[in-house]
Amino acid sequence: MRPVAWPDAAKRDFLQQQYELQREHYRQHYVGADFLLIEQAAIPIGRISLYRSRGEIRLMDIALIEPHRGRGVGTMLLAELLREASASAVELTLHVEPNNPAQRLYARLGFRLIEDRGVYHFLGWRAHDGADQGQR
Repeated sequence: MRPVAWPDAAKRDFLQQQYELQREHYRQHYVGADFLLIEQAAIPIGRISLYRSRGEIRLMDIALIEPHRGRGVGTMLLAELLREASASAVELTLHVEPNNPAQRLYARLGFRLIEDRGVYHFLGWRAHDGADQGQR
């Protein structure tokens, strides 16, 4: 929101509204999902939202505050999810914007494009698709 020429209060209101809309969408469409806080040394540094169903683990959202990005935290969390998906014999899926820098991480871990949905790429990983990449 830094480049947007709005007053700080308007930015806060907009972000709060977007958060509430996203939260409502997730609660409506992913009943029973886990909405978790990521902490380091008991300090909140991000969030992760997951939905587990019979054949899938859906990574609905993962976000780290800026100082903690690029330090391996996201990679470690994804590696854990890959291990869980492999052990449960399910697919790990997620949506990501095409220009999001995390695309490089997902490709390195062996995620494949399931569908280009325009604004988002829908990616998936199965143990037999990327087991050797996911363990790096």
